[in-house]
Amino acid sequence: MRIGQGYDVHAFGDGDHVMIGGVRVPHERGVLAHSDGDVVLHALCDAMLGALALGDIGIHFPPSDPRWKGADSRVFLRHCNELLRERGWRVGNADVTVVCERPRVGPHAPAMRALIADELGIGMDDISVKATTSERMGFTGRGEGIAAMATCLLVRA
Repeated sequence: MRIGQGYDVHAFGDGDHVMIGGVRVPHERGVLAHSDGDVVLHALCDAMLGALALGDIGIHFPPSDPRWKGADSRVFLRHCNELLRERGWRVGNADVTVVCERPRVGPHAPAMRALIADELGIGMDDISVKATTSERMGFTGRGEGIAAMATCLLVRA
């Protein structure tokens, strides 16, 4: 087995929603990002790539490449999952924590878990998505942005 961790942050900007775990969550702000700025899927991709020692999401999908402008982060997740499969691995389980004061993530977590499980071809019981605040400290606490941390365990396919 192999273990990887990932972390992603995005500042809030103009918009009326944020993408979190593949789910469009209504919010009074959007995020500043080259792609759709989905911190959950980006952190999970980094965890998967890290477990394989294949660098990070920026190496595979550089923000300097116009092909990824506004891209759906599920494309990144599918690519990372294919890299796992090609090497004889699969995600055994993943645990993701979203850090923000708002929007509220909890009501959307089951949909996020279902989407991620479906994309990875594993059971929903193998995906955890939870949220916490930073007690109004730091950039997330001041409502300036959103962050996510992910850990995943890879097992032989």
